[in-house]
Amino acid sequence: MAGLELRNPTMNAAGVLGISAPLLKRIYEGGAGAVVTKSLGGPQRMGHSNPTLVSVEGGALNAMGLPNPGAEYFVEMIRELKGDGVPVVASFFGGSIEEFRDVALVLSEAGVDALEVNVSCPNVAEEMGMLGADPMNTEKVTEAVKEVAKSPVIVKLSPNVTDICEIARAAERGGADAITAVNTLKGLAVDADLRRPILTNVTGGLSGPALKPVALRCVWEIYEAVEIPIIGCGGISNWRDAVEYLLSGATAVEIGTAAMDGGFDIYGKIAEGIREYLVENGFKEVKDIVGLAHGG
Repeated sequence: MAGLELRNPTMNAAGVLGISAPLLKRIYEGGAGAVVTKSLGGPQRMGHSNPTLVSVEGGALNAMGLPNPGAEYFVEMIRELKGDGVPVVASFFGGSIEEFRDVALVLSEAGVDALEVNVSCPNVAEEMGMLGADPMNTEKVTEAVKEVAKSPVIVKLSPNVTDICEIARAAERGGADAITAVNTLKGLAVDADLRRPILTNVTGGLSGPALKPVALRCVWEIYEAVEIPIIGCGGISNWRDAVEYLLSGATAVEIGTAAMDGGFDIYGKIAEGIREYLVENGFKEVKDIVGLAHGG
């Protein structure tokens, strides 16, 4: 996929599971084909104050606000993982096009296998999180990252847009090697007893099974709009969910909330389920079923 050779098509979604080398190594040992770091930035960032996470029907809402000590801090973590033979995809963000380029350079020089450009976080200030809501900015950010990238560039898109295909085409024009679809869906939870929003940030990003139909639709539409590979992300809980994404046009999948709930061995279980599906239905490789539901 986009020049990457993975042992299977599963990865963790960028987020709280990607905060340290030991956690990411456990994800890989649990069967993932590659690991994805949490979204890394340039300067240190505190994020939002608690509460930042709440369970809701069908998933969870989070408004972490991209807290992290900066990309430079994670360089040694990345090198440690690479030394242990773990394929690493670095998720990152920036407050400007220049910052996206600068952070991409730091991570690229650290030796990551791919860069995942987060232009789609729904719970930070607009200038940081939603550059990707505008096609022109998406194209410019992607071009800037490609100028310094030494590995494939994946652009992670938001479902919180009018036309996600327009954004995907802009990323492709900018030189993106793949698309991740999608980030979380903007949502709200209210405490009826306290009569106020539960999250300090008021709104947060919805992940989990409730997101799946929206994310699956996005993958379907993007597959028909661009030529580059797609990584499906959103509400994948088992191998059947993953196969639905592959049939809809994804080449690989990312799993986040389900791993937080069910443990790190979920990656191996999903990968094995995909393998068994291929064997039982007479397919030799994952690519044989990518987009098959589109017919023709």
